[in-house]
Amino acid sequence: MVELTLPKNSRVTKGKVWPVPLRAGELREYHVYRWNPDDGNNPRLDTYHVDLDDCGPMVLDGLIWIKNKVDPTLTFRRSCREGVCGSCAMNIDGTNTLACTKDMKDINGDVKIYPLPHMPVVKDLVPDLTQFYAQQASIEPWLQTDSVTPEKEWKQSHDDRVKLDGLYECIMCACCSTSCPSYWWNSDRYLGPAALLQSYRWIIDSRDEATGDRLDNLEDPFRLYRCHTIMNCAKACPKGLNPAQAIAEIKKLMVERRT
Repeated sequence: MVELTLPKNSRVTKGKVWPVPLRAGELREYHVYRWNPDDGNNPRLDTYHVDLDDCGPMVLDGLIWIKNKVDPTLTFRRSCREGVCGSCAMNIDGTNTLACTKDMKDINGDVKIYPLPHMPVVKDLVPDLTQFYAQQASIEPWLQTDSVTPEKEWKQSHDDRVKLDGLYECIMCACCSTSCPSYWWNSDRYLGPAALLQSYRWIIDSRDEATGDRLDNLEDPFRLYRCHTIMNCAKACPKGLNPAQAIAEIKKLMVERRT
């Protein structure tokens, strides 16, 4: 039997239990992953008691309440609070999702929050997305043409425009890629669901004239073909998109151009 050991300082320990707020109403218990790279300690799980009568209904509201009322050192990303920017992506109740659109009422029991899995952690709930963004840039997500630029705009038929539905809505939150086992083990070479979804969005765009180059860029045993259609990506996507289907369509185009 193979015996595996965790790297030093990686085991999550029991953290601090913060005091119950005075004169609180209905309470909800939060268990939040904490890690500070500067103190040399193991990650820990701190316990907070959120006053539901004093904050909004979403998980992000609870985190903001904790930061404002209990522990100002708690670190996390957030911006739009409307499920558009993708900044507050984290693992909540065992699923990658957006804290701003996750209602506390949808969670049974205590609220357990971790950073996105299998990513380097900057601090607390903030993952290092440097490689993720570099992979997005590598697929060159912009319109590329060789034709003379028209005087007004690149025209597109209604039918061709419809083909982009379910692709352009990606907010690059990384929920799908960080839920993919293939990406966990091969993130240095496999582009992952998010980047491949965006790649297909430009491959299928009728106005783009770099389809051949885009497919050449993906013709690699790892960049594209590490997808095994596990479908975790589609389950995790907070926008209801299906990266696995987009990846399958790219594979079909690869086969068609060989025949």
